[in-house]
Amino acid sequence: MYTLPANRPALMGILNVTPDSFSDGGVHFETQTAIDAALRMIDEGADIIDVGGESTRPGSEGVTEEEELRRVIPVIKALVRRDVVVSIDTAKANVAMQALGEGAKIVNDVTALSDPDIAKVCADAGCRVCLMHMKGTPRTMQLDPQYDDVVEDIRDYLVARACYAESEGIKKEDIWIDPGIGFGKTVAHNLDLLKHVARFVDTGYPVLIGTSRKSFIGKILGPKDQPLPSDQRLEGTLATQIWAQIQGAKIIRAHDVKESRHAIDMIVAIQIA
Repeated sequence: MYTLPANRPALMGILNVTPDSFSDGGVHFETQTAIDAALRMIDEGADIIDVGGESTRPGSEGVTEEEELRRVIPVIKALVRRDVVVSIDTAKANVAMQALGEGAKIVNDVTALSDPDIAKVCADAGCRVCLMHMKGTPRTMQLDPQYDDVVEDIRDYLVARACYAESEGIKKEDIWIDPGIGFGKTVAHNLDLLKHVARFVDTGYPVLIGTSRKSFIGKILGPKDQPLPSDQRLEGTLATQIWAQIQGAKIIRAHDVKESRHAIDMIVAIQIA
């Protein structure tokens, strides 16, 4: 069982074992390259490595269960042997089950347990579970997303999914929630969610925030009609992470681990001074 740090957010390093993720697609596609990258993130201060074998970038296509397993299981095995805390980023019950069987401690499901079988897998394993909000699917989520009140709509959705998870046997203390920055949201929606992170913290569930290198940062900081490319979004990413930490987020999901850990530790130093 993984326990969150007491005085700071946990830092979750992103490891996409995919050819097509929005920021680092293809960079860690080979097994040994992925393992080396994960161990480097641990050295830089990551608490958790979030291993994903299926891209969820806007417009992405899905992959078969067999291909997803082929990508992630060898990496998970190698990391668990080195005592790394592994999260499996999947919406497939069998992928979650096999990852947990190899020693993963957390299931990070961008569909918030839309597959009932994955809820049973998590309940049986007694693992931590992160429930994320996504409007539609990766292929459709950015096609004119609309909400009555983006903060309250998504807060209500996540509380409802957490209650569902509990009804399926997942313990309340094992549930994390994630408002899903960038998953079926406009720039304005993302800013509104960030502005009100505390509304999600108030639910009592640990809140995960994942803004790392996302397109809304590039759109805000780049020239009009020319967003900054993903590798130039570090400063904007750190600003969003610091803001979320101050409001009470308990897990920060990031590509740039060293810089993110420095920011986390600096905020903690100020808070306890």
